[in-house]
Amino acid sequence: MVPVFLTADWQRLVMLNFVTDPATLAPYVPRGTELDAWEGATFVSLVGFRFRDTRVKGIAVPFHRDFEEINLRFYVRRASPEGFRRGVVFVREIVPRSAIAALAKWRYNENYVACPMRSIVSDPANGGAGRFEYGWKSGGQWRSVGADVLGAPSLPAPGSQEEFITEHYWGYAAQRDGGTVEYRVEHPRWSVWTATGCMLEGDMGGFYGPAFAGALLAKPVSAFVADGSAVTVRSPQRLERRTPGAEDS
Repeated sequence: MVPVFLTADWQRLVMLNFVTDPATLAPYVPRGTELDAWEGATFVSLVGFRFRDTRVKGIAVPFHRDFEEINLRFYVRRASPEGFRRGVVFVREIVPRSAIAALAKWRYNENYVACPMRSIVSDPANGGAGRFEYGWKSGGQWRSVGADVLGAPSLPAPGSQEEFITEHYWGYAAQRDGGTVEYRVEHPRWSVWTATGCMLEGDMGGFYGPAFAGALLAKPVSAFVADGSAVTVRSPQRLERRTPGAEDS
């Protein structure tokens, strides 16, 4: 059994989803994986949520247990003996403390940055309206992502875009030597609210770069909020590096 690296509660995940040209994502696809698509479309998602009761290898670090994260991610898959493993690749991940960013960079080689952050989490009460918003400050400017919801969440329909976006249970990260690590993210199926409205404010192109500016300036093709759950993140495992030109066994 692969050891546990991190446990936490992930709460109220705002997900804004944008159709993206596969050619834009191709340079970021880790070796050994391929882009995953839903009904022929490839997506990037801007996701904001809360970490609660975070523990690294079972240890709760003071002042580093509860915090926000915002990430830009896309979707890949990898063939395995049990079938395709569907996973995510993170373009950039934002957290409020430099120690969290440094630990994630060291352990997974993922592109974490530390920025001042803020959030508004207002759950719907008695079937009413709710609002979830996450923001970060960079270069003297606040940027934010948010969604409005109504009523109660429900499990995604089989084959739906909501199911595709939320049910990727693996993470993949390219390494400095050209290799790839794979790690499992374990959680139950999440219920989701379809957003009644969403917002994306600030200069996203300036933060994420010109490669993603076009997608993030367009209107999201969907927006929803996952309720979240307890999550277990396993330690990363290196994929076997294939010798160039070698035949598949």
